[in-house]
Amino acid sequence: MQERERLSSRLGFILLSAGCAIGCGNVWKFPWMAGQYGGGGFVLVYICCLVLLGLPIMIMEFALGRASQASPVRMYQKLEKPGHKWHIHGYFALFGNICLMSFYTTVAGWICYYFFKFLTGDSAGLSFGGMISNPVVNVVFMAIMVVLGFAILTFKLQGGLERVTKVMMVALFLLMIVLAINSATLPNAAEGYRFYLLPDLSKINGTVIVGAMNQAFFTLSLGIGSMAIFGSYIGKERTLMGESINIIILDSFVAIMAGLIIFPACSAYGVQVNAGPSLLFDTMATVFNNMAGGRIWGSLFFLFMIFAAFSTVLAVFENILACVRELTGWNRRKGCIVCCIGILLLSLTTALGYSVWKGFEPFAPGSAWLDLWDFLVSYNLLPIGSMLFAVFCCSKRYGWGWDNLLAEANSGKGPKVQPWMKPLFQYIVPAAILIIYIYGMVTFAW
Repeated sequence: MQERERLSSRLGFILLSAGCAIGCGNVWKFPWMAGQYGGGGFVLVYICCLVLLGLPIMIMEFALGRASQASPVRMYQKLEKPGHKWHIHGYFALFGNICLMSFYTTVAGWICYYFFKFLTGDSAGLSFGGMISNPVVNVVFMAIMVVLGFAILTFKLQGGLERVTKVMMVALFLLMIVLAINSATLPNAAEGYRFYLLPDLSKINGTVIVGAMNQAFFTLSLGIGSMAIFGSYIGKERTLMGESINIIILDSFVAIMAGLIIFPACSAYGVQVNAGPSLLFDTMATVFNNMAGGRIWGSLFFLFMIFAAFSTVLAVFENILACVRELTGWNRRKGCIVCCIGILLLSLTTALGYSVWKGFEPFAPGSAWLDLWDFLVSYNLLPIGSMLFAVFCCSKRYGWGWDNLLAEANSGKGPKVQPWMKPLFQYIVPAAILIIYIYGMVTFAW
């Protein structure tokens, strides 16, 4: 039986868990979704989803991990009643982490490529379309992210993942503050703030709500056991509601700050806010190439994006590694080598999806492997997994039970889950997720 590794401090746990939550979902996906879904109205619904749905699910994931001291694959086996089959979801959680990294590593590679171009002063001819259609660029920079990530994880938890994440997260917060201040000084910045921060309630509809919920789960890495892993690495000194609130505040800070950087800059330079996934690439490159000191600011901007993306890559790699090691009994080094090879091969689908394999269109014309992986994760595994966590944690007859959840979540100092919250956790959260999920499937652009 392997001894469970531990984090050295509470700060390490908070920054590591926040690092898993904070990533491309905050600085790449959140801004372009806010731009496409009407700005302030989407932001308002997104915050509501974080508080009403994201917070309860995060508490439940942490509780399951801390109570079981295991990865999602073994977690259910330790906590479920004899004869029940909840542990099957543990394998789907592992599958979800793998699916996420099958496209996330390529997006992280794009960010790394843009940083390299700005750093070397070769940003004038940058084109998002040109980049994604270049198979060599995509494969090389994706491979850098994968190999570097697992190389760091070959060290023990405290010496590798925790130490690197602490440095990256602190640097990320400082860089974002500096860049947001810079955007505030741009001409016509007020128009960008108005679009981003003032909700237009007329633009809020079912599609916006679906997008906001999926984005909330995506940005917090909920539903696939990512937070359960880190719950298994901590002690019982602090309540899980307090830790969850801290992580959601940090996650929201980065997402909101990303918008405060991007939308004033878009208004200042006449960039379309609804550009979609290319918003942080073509559009921001245009902004930096047309401003004084653009090379420096562009380098800083994509550097902070690397910090955000790579912190999630490291955290999810650790999730996959922990599951694989529990299933096989391998040591950390062997597990890293095998997982590295597997993720490299699967990530080739996205890296080559816009060039060598661009003929594969899983949905509407123009869709690619990235859209398929994102559909599996964002539209299915995250909301369904979150709903299953809620049912398992709150059902005494079929699952772990509310009393067990309450005892685990409230162990330690800090704000506690109150008994009156049971209807929210047991009925409102899973019912809301189910309704929004069904609506999303019915209205999905197949």
